[in-house]
Amino acid sequence: MKQYETVIGLEVHVELATKTKIFCSCSTAFGGAPNSHTCPVCTGMPGSLPVLNKQVVEYAIAVGLATNCTITQHCKFDRKNYFYPDNPQNYQISQLYLPICRDGRIEIETAEGGKKTIGIHEIHMEEDAGKLVHDEWGENSLVDFNRSGVPLIEIVSEPDMRSAEEVIAYLEKLRLIIQYLGASDCKLQEGSMRADVNLSVREVGAAEFGTRTEMKNLNSFKAIARAIEGERERQIDLIESGESVVQETRRWDDTKEYSYAMRSKEDAQDYRYFPEPDLVPIVIEDAWLDRIREAQPELRDEKMARYLEEYKLPEYDAEIITGDKHLADLFEATTELCGAPKKVSNWLMGETMRLMKEADMDPENLSFSPENLAKLIKLVEERVINSSVAKEVFEQIFKEDMDPEKYVEEKGLKTMADDGALRATIEKIVADNPQSVEDYRSGKKKAIGFLVGQTMKATQGKADPGMVNQILTEILQG
Repeated sequence: MKQYETVIGLEVHVELATKTKIFCSCSTAFGGAPNSHTCPVCTGMPGSLPVLNKQVVEYAIAVGLATNCTITQHCKFDRKNYFYPDNPQNYQISQLYLPICRDGRIEIETAEGGKKTIGIHEIHMEEDAGKLVHDEWGENSLVDFNRSGVPLIEIVSEPDMRSAEEVIAYLEKLRLIIQYLGASDCKLQEGSMRADVNLSVREVGAAEFGTRTEMKNLNSFKAIARAIEGERERQIDLIESGESVVQETRRWDDTKEYSYAMRSKEDAQDYRYFPEPDLVPIVIEDAWLDRIREAQPELRDEKMARYLEEYKLPEYDAEIITGDKHLADLFEATTELCGAPKKVSNWLMGETMRLMKEADMDPENLSFSPENLAKLIKLVEERVINSSVAKEVFEQIFKEDMDPEKYVEEKGLKTMADDGALRATIEKIVADNPQSVEDYRSGKKKAIGFLVGQTMKATQGKADPGMVNQILTEILQG
């Protein structure tokens, strides 16, 4: 039986985090009433002229540097001509001949635990198109130009990936790099990161690539993985039955888990590219490039290595925390205030993750301050409150960013520090539970757990469990 190898390359479109569009001053904010973020430039009105947003160039350079690309210091825009209902000008301003970044690479971890380098052919700047809204009940389609002119970078990989697992690892690595740079939020569900998958299959050992197809409409990592498996099987079935794979663009329907043909794949000449006449070439001087390079933040891999070295965190903790920039920022700011990195990590990995899961929330939506988490850790360390009360207090911090010191004071949650009052309570519990006392003294040491529980109940959870254990042991062994 023939064995087949999958060959995959990606075109990843990323909406940049500028406040205004690439060639006009309209807002890039997600949402808004249809066609409310528009002007003559981004709706393609005759006579309107584009003006390049400098921040777009800087974000593109930053991503290029972080992905080990060569920066094209003399580059320009080109006009890509095509008609599509959501494309108001009947052309797109993009880059074909001199893309801003070329010949890059990033390293991913494979499923086997090894490393693999994925080449990046180029990164180019371009404008986004509008969005068609299809009437579910009628036969009409409406167009919203709010997204038209939103700045994009398109990251074109080499065909170096061989499985869905490698594709997801590459996308996750790319997303983290871009998020750490602050160049985009990379929200697949809002379309600020979109991936088109170019896929072909060939017999294992063959030198030539097979005929590739391009799949669009992929807005989640799960959909991308399913689409890759589905298209791989479709192409193998065609080859096995003696048919040919047609080079075309296909649309993936994740609900039906099936792709269908949209159009035959065009080549560059079909778009009739020519230099954009309304924009001057871009000259990136050495001094400008150096400023961007010096401003590059610490990226995820560097940060993770530092957490292991500087904070002595377990690798698992460091991996989870650095897996989201907001979480990493929260960890570092809290650690700086309280000087207890492992305790901060425990709160983020434990209660924070639990409450986020319950609320179906992403880390970027966490609203509590490092100051209040640091105060809570200090209250526990100084035994002002015990660990069970601390969890109750943290829920309030999580929901309302409440000052824990004030909350503990107002609610009377401080640990019982009066040894005399606590001892009296424990003595009464010992007197009321002779069977547990007898069990303990006859060698069943676990019986003390029941007495501790009764004490915590009697003190409404305010006693320090360590102190309760200590006093109980003294009484029972006395």
